[in-house]
Amino acid sequence: MDGHIILAVGNDTQFASFCGVAGRPELATDLRFKHNPDRVKNRTLLLPIIQEIVRQRPSREWIDRLEAAGVPCGPINDMAEVFENPQVQHRGMRVDIPHPAGVACPTVASPMRFSATPVEHLVPPPLLGQHTREVLSGVLGLTDAEIEALAAQGVI
Repeated sequence: MDGHIILAVGNDTQFASFCGVAGRPELATDLRFKHNPDRVKNRTLLLPIIQEIVRQRPSREWIDRLEAAGVPCGPINDMAEVFENPQVQHRGMRVDIPHPAGVACPTVASPMRFSATPVEHLVPPPLLGQHTREVLSGVLGLTDAEIEALAAQGVI
């Protein structure tokens, strides 16, 4: 297997199209899988069949064939693949924010673009536990003594 894809078969027509592309048209007429409620009911039977079918071709081939057949699908990208995507690069969706750990932190930019008030990306992701005390006191209403007791117990 060369990668992962997502299949979003949302109706019986799309399932039949998937089965045709997969070379398994009989699955679309199998009473266990013919209609969506049946596929849901028999999911534990159907998933291994689909997984075995999908393993037989490269991801890019599946995506090309399924898109041509009108079956919603797409690649599941890791972060490197996301940032290498030409559309992501064109839209400037990667922002490197300086991080307190001393490294640049690659983050996903806001997709919103405002001409008069551009979005600024100034705050890096927090360090582990950075806001624990604020959350415990502000959200949960714990007192300083209660928080200190949690810290003494190694809970936080």
